[in-house]
Amino acid sequence: MTGTMSSVGLGEYCVSRDSSDVLIAFGLGSCLGIGMYDPVAHVGGLIHVVLPEQKAGNDPNSAKFVDTGIPLILEKVLAQGAEKSRLIIRMAGGANMLTSPGLSGTFDIGTRNIAMAHEVFKKFNLKLKVEEVGGQVGRTVRLYIADGRMTVRMMGSQERDLGAV
Repeated sequence: MTGTMSSVGLGEYCVSRDSSDVLIAFGLGSCLGIGMYDPVAHVGGLIHVVLPEQKAGNDPNSAKFVDTGIPLILEKVLAQGAEKSRLIIRMAGGANMLTSPGLSGTFDIGTRNIAMAHEVFKKFNLKLKVEEVGGQVGRTVRLYIADGRMTVRMMGSQERDLGAV
């Protein structure tokens, strides 16, 4: 594979206009990988959010939290020339990695991350094109800046497209 692979770690994001770039978030368990792509401006961004919401006193521009991360990545792709109305938004992850009988739902960070993401998308009037979330298996996502493709690979299975542009 040619191009630059940019790994997007926990609580990080990456935005690119370089058609040779591939943005990757490895090992999404309860975390979410959210990709935004504008097919006209050819700009895309990927964020790897960890927890549903920040607590008071934390950085309001943190990529670590769903409630601050989504507006942050939105702002960054718009600053690179994307238009909100054209954005193709896809999301993967949010698995429930800690499953055992009697374990409280408080520990189900994945489900809480997914719920918060839907809330934030609604608040900012963003349309989610496709999601592959939940379950109990980790995922890796890739966002290809050249054509806006986003792929997902669940642990132990083949990589596949997460909805074409």
